[in-house]
Amino acid sequence: MDLKNALMMLEDIIQPEWWQWMVGGIVLIMLELLIPSFFVIWFGLGAILVALLLLLAPNLPLAWQLFLWAVASVAMTVLWFRVFRRAKDKTRIGTAAGDVIGEIGLLVNAVAPFERGKVRFQRPILGAEEWSCTADTGIDAGARVKVISVEGNFVRIAQA
Repeated sequence: MDLKNALMMLEDIIQPEWWQWMVGGIVLIMLELLIPSFFVIWFGLGAILVALLLLLAPNLPLAWQLFLWAVASVAMTVLWFRVFRRAKDKTRIGTAAGDVIGEIGLLVNAVAPFERGKVRFQRPILGAEEWSCTADTGIDAGARVKVISVEGNFVRIAQA
């Protein structure tokens, strides 16, 4: 018996059905509950995808099943970590300060020289809607202010 015949015979013995892929996918997704890395779930979804493909094409060879599972799993993992999760858990403090200068906000807490106040913006700037602020002159709460600079984790403002 040559190698090709042995592989064909082995493939006939180990030919998973759609429900086996489905159970494997569900087990992998449930394993994600024990390993909270948000990584194993994509391999479980890849197995479920292969199960659905096997419902449409029940005679799909084992090699193609494994190939499709690997490609689908890696593609979903890459898609998640590179595209959809790109900006999650990243602060933009200290970056692109030039884009923020001139933004108009509403002073929530009054600010005086050498004292910090709080300013709220209509849309988030550098990842936050509300910032601690300082000013060279006293400004009452409720006043419209504009950003003149970003200094670390607070903004310097002036009356708008």
